Order: sequence, then structure tokens, then C-alpha cells
Amino acid sequence: MKHRIGRVETQIQREVDDILLKLVNDHRVNGVTITGVELTGDLQQATVYYSTLQDDEKTKAQAQEGLDKATGLIRREVGKRIRLFKVPTMTFARDESVEYGAKIDRLIAEARKIDDMTPKNDSED
Repeated sequence: MKHRIGRVETQIQREVDDILLKLVNDHRVNGVTITGVELTGDLQQATVYYSTLQDDEKTKAQAQEGLDKATGLIRREVGKRIRLFKVPTMTFARDESVEYGAKIDRLIAEARKIDDMTPKNDSED
């Protein structure tokens, strides 16, 4: 059953990404990338994770509003494209892992920069 859920999650992710690109005419969802889908075991609810190109709070809020407004269209289109007994209810959630990864990269770069500026004592070898 878990294998089937994984296949359906991947298929939903591909379709939602395509629908956003080709059918949703809302400037607020420009630059939105679907990063993953998580389905409940009964396939009734899907959490669709997304990230945005820009990182400011205004863009994040606008993207969420645009996705919330387009949910009906997206769900209807997914229902047409994927054969499921019942199309899952969709909730869009911002994928914080991309942001978290960027923060970790930034912190590592800063630590290396500080380390490079620290004088080295050759007698420690």
C-alpha cells in the first residue's frame, strides 16, 4: 500500500506543477515550485508542499493566497488527469526545508570566512 501511495504522491506532484505552469493565470503563483506531496493512508487528503523563488514575506503570503484561490481548479484538473476513486482534498503548505538548507549553507560559509580570517598558530601541529 505504501508503494501505491508513493506513486500517487509523485503523480500528483507532477500534475500540480504542470497545472500551475500551464493553466493557473495568477501572477501570485509565478515562480512557485511544487517540492513534494504527502497523502494520508486513505488517499483522502493531500498536503502539497511548495517553495518560491523570492524569499520575502510579502511574496510568501501572496503565493499562499494565489494557491488557496486556485485549489478548486487544481483539484478538478488533477481529477481529470489521474484515475482515482476520489480526488483528495488539497492543502498547500510552504516547504520550509529549502529555506532551512539555505540558512545552513549561509552559516557554514560565514563560519569558514571567520576561520580563514583567524590567525593560524603553526606550533599546534
